[in-house]
Amino acid sequence: MKFLLLPLVLTGVATATPLATMADSFMKRGVPSTISYSQMTLYKGFELAYNLTGDQKYASWYRGQIDALVQSDGTIKGWDSKKYSLDNYRMGNNLLYWYERTGEAKYKKAASVIRQQINRHPRTATGGFWHRNPEYPNQMWLDGIFMADSFYAKWTKSFDNGNATAWDDIARQYDNIQAHTKDGGTGLLLHGYDESKKAVWADPVTGASPLVWNRAVGWYFMSLAEVIPLWPQTHPARKRLVGYFTALAAALKKAQDNKSGGWWLILSQQYVGDGDNYIESSGSAMFVYGFLRGIKLGLLDKGGYLAAAQKGYDLLVDRFVVEKSDGTVDWEGTVEVGSLSSDASYEYYVSVPLALNDYKGAGPFMYASYEIETL
Repeated sequence: MKFLLLPLVLTGVATATPLATMADSFMKRGVPSTISYSQMTLYKGFELAYNLTGDQKYASWYRGQIDALVQSDGTIKGWDSKKYSLDNYRMGNNLLYWYERTGEAKYKKAASVIRQQINRHPRTATGGFWHRNPEYPNQMWLDGIFMADSFYAKWTKSFDNGNATAWDDIARQYDNIQAHTKDGGTGLLLHGYDESKKAVWADPVTGASPLVWNRAVGWYFMSLAEVIPLWPQTHPARKRLVGYFTALAAALKKAQDNKSGGWWLILSQQYVGDGDNYIESSGSAMFVYGFLRGIKLGLLDKGGYLAAAQKGYDLLVDRFVVEKSDGTVDWEGTVEVGSLSSDASYEYYVSVPLALNDYKGAGPFMYASYEIETL
């Protein structure tokens, strides 16, 4: 049975909102405490659940998840200082949240471990971060922008705001993605590129991968929504980043499926509507969130984007949130993974199975819920 989620009532009393219900469900099921970006993506939803309801249980549960990883001296359990993977850096945002909330030094110390690792991270010839060393040399993926550069910007804003070199470096990551992955047919972005052009999937001229994978675009879109509010008003890259965001929003609005209100797993034009392609939940949630956040930030026109966001959100609730007999809800329809360790073919992407209650989809649904519940 589909769970009909209602808007927050205007009483000031916490109620079973979409966001709170999803948070309660994950608390009841339990979430393994690891440094994975998947968990960190979900945990941001708990920040928003606490902001929305004021219920301390969300903050307490979330802090317990982080404290299981962070020692009193700022050491991160399971951290490998020799493993250069952008995916692991996403945790820095969660650490800074708890430092700002509590002032406890251990959270800043742990975040500084990640910030220092960024300084050592391998780069392409043009200064872009390799997605992972040694597995993906000279490759930049859209996913990595969300994993690393949102934190890089948050740290710089908090502790090094006057460092123009750092802001230039962060901007370079977005500039590289825009320069190499723009899909001329849709205005969307391809999954990634190989600056050395050696990957099996790399275009011999641009180095780009061949297809638009929805979740990669979603990670990038959300990261822009995160960093633009942090960006110094006088820094010249701010205007470019705003342009990247608004242009991508326009392309995503055009790519939205008219019938369902969602977005296809593969958004490259030749595969939209194909029998093996499907409307996928995590990318759809990310795009709905991006539209709503863009409206709140004043980057997108409410008249132009709210209806599209509402249509997309209605789909998320009607199709992908399912009520269970124990009062919890499941999140469905999220593809397990999409990786450029593959041949990046259409056949590869559509062969990957769906995962139930995947944090990479449920988290963005929680973000979108917060935005729509606080319009």
